[in-house]
Amino acid sequence: MVLDEITEPRLLHGDLWTANVLLSPGAPEPLIDGVLDHDRACWGDPAADWSLYAASRPDPVRDAFWVGYGRPADTAQARWRALVYRARHLGAVRLERHRLGNTDGVAASYLELRAVLDALAA
Repeated sequence: MVLDEITEPRLLHGDLWTANVLLSPGAPEPLIDGVLDHDRACWGDPAADWSLYAASRPDPVRDAFWVGYGRPADTAQARWRALVYRARHLGAVRLERHRLGNTDGVAASYLELRAVLDALAA
């Protein structure tokens, strides 16, 4: 199975962004000293992490991230896994939109998820 191709799971943070990272104040370049707010952490494919999902959306600033991090493999299997991970993240986004009272966003999430499911079925 395509998901079984990930043989070395990594610790995924689930909400890694600048507010959840402690940087060393005396370092000549950014150096991470600690990570906060890890209640969404789990083990899995690094490509499944929320941060990579967020970085995958088009944005010129995010391009710098990919230069440093390295882009994921562009294989049929990696693209299929990315769709599965996207569906998972859309579920989490839907819950967050609901929690915030964003009814338009909740409604839009059904269309977003339908597009992902259609792509998975293709």
